[in-house]
Amino acid sequence: MDKIDLKKQLKYLYEARADTVREIDVPMLNFLMIDGRGDPNTTPAYRAAVEALFALSYAIKLLVKKGPTGVDYGVLPLEGLWWADDMSRFTATDRALWNWTMMIMQPEWVTAPMVEQARRDTAKKKSLEALDRVRFDSMAEGRCAQTMHVGPFTEEGSTIARVHEFIERRGHRLSGKHHEICLSDIRRVDPRKWRTLIRQPMH
Repeated sequence: MDKIDLKKQLKYLYEARADTVREIDVPMLNFLMIDGRGDPNTTPAYRAAVEALFALSYAIKLLVKKGPTGVDYGVLPLEGLWWADDMSRFTATDRALWNWTMMIMQPEWVTAPMVEQARRDTAKKKSLEALDRVRFDSMAEGRCAQTMHVGPFTEEGSTIARVHEFIERRGHRLSGKHHEICLSDIRRVDPRKWRTLIRQPMH
């Protein structure tokens, strides 16, 4: 069986241009999720969370591929929900006070028992401090505004402002949490070329 490219199948969720903000409707989707707090650049808990998410996602992928269906697919990108108890602190980029939920979307055929089996398999191979804190959950964001940011995360301010202005011009209000989807491998790509989807739910 050919490898399934879920980003192509769900293209409307990942389509965006840096010069355009557009409206999309995001349905109920399943994720591996883990919560935390603090600056992602300096907080050890953040690195542990991301490591656990990817380890478990790849273990689930292997479990599915070896299962009765034999389905092979690419693991989806890292996503993050970001907010602060005091949102003025968030907009001021005081990252030490940020809260976050890091996530990786899972295909519709992944079930809770599969996740737990993959968790046990992973625990046998690796000692990951955050593995037990990863949960399998669903989320529907509904109506959202979305665009692409190209460049370092630290330069997202003007892009986020454009998204908020788009929402306000249409007579809507922000709802939910600031959502980012990292489409670049930041370990290998020049920060000036990083591609990050910026998504904001609205009502």
